[in-house]
Amino acid sequence: MKRLLLPVLLTALLAGCANHPPAPVVDRGTSRAQASVTDNRSGFYTVKKGDTLYSIALDNGQSYRDVAAWNNIENPNMIRVGQALRVAPPAQQQEDVSGGVIKPIKTTDVEEVRPIGTTAPLASSTVPAVSATSPALKQEPKAGKQPYSEEAWARAQRSEATVPPVAVAAAKPTEPAPTLADKPAAVASDEVADWVWPTAGKVGTPFAEGSSKGIDIPAKAGQAVVAASGGTVTLVSNAVRGYGNLVVIKHSQTLLSVYAHNSKVLVEEKQTVTKGQKIAEVGASDTDSSKLHFEIRRMGKPVDPLKFLPPH
Repeated sequence: MKRLLLPVLLTALLAGCANHPPAPVVDRGTSRAQASVTDNRSGFYTVKKGDTLYSIALDNGQSYRDVAAWNNIENPNMIRVGQALRVAPPAQQQEDVSGGVIKPIKTTDVEEVRPIGTTAPLASSTVPAVSATSPALKQEPKAGKQPYSEEAWARAQRSEATVPPVAVAAAKPTEPAPTLADKPAAVASDEVADWVWPTAGKVGTPFAEGSSKGIDIPAKAGQAVVAASGGTVTLVSNAVRGYGNLVVIKHSQTLLSVYAHNSKVLVEEKQTVTKGQKIAEVGASDTDSSKLHFEIRRMGKPVDPLKFLPPH
């Protein structure tokens, strides 16, 4: 009997397993990373291997401090591969071309006026409130009630005939609120008055889009490096691979300049510098020879410095 039951039980067990296949294995960590990598929203950047917050900010024409603040990052060295970072100001912080923050225009408050003796609100009757002391508002004398008679009617007719018409002062036209269209045209935000060469010497390696982000100027170690134009120092660091001791100066809302491979840096972040001011000394940090690597970037994108610098 036992020998007959054993095959039957095994058959039933196998049939039950066939109806419930094993659950698939999901790598949840990989799913999160892939979700971040596919984030292509405008104004965001996905961190890749080898990136630093400093290099990301530089490539997007921003200060690393701003990028850290927009993403609530307390330690600039703590970012992870696959992380989506905001690299453009939030909408409410964007500025217009004149540098002023755009704010909504506040409309003039109006009060609802109802006829005397009515309690229901008017559907579409709103006018500017009239001051109780306005000269156009007649307050005295106050009228009284009299019983109707032929004599009273005659007196009222004579009274109206002798009262001169009240001159109503013409309302003073209000000046329209200024609009953005009324503002004078602002100078383009990337216009910088003039530039000077950042150090003495001839160009060794020219700018080449896609391969060389700037120009290399071979020079003696210790030779002066000056600000090519006035602005604010936004970065002093050696954390950007391939640049050594680096200085970045922001000149306008769209333009910044880069000075790399310095042996000594003489300025600090947030410091304001003038055109021609000495900011560093030529060196060979993170390179094989003494030279200055110089870049000009518009909105984070490298452009040919020779189109900005004076003839050399």
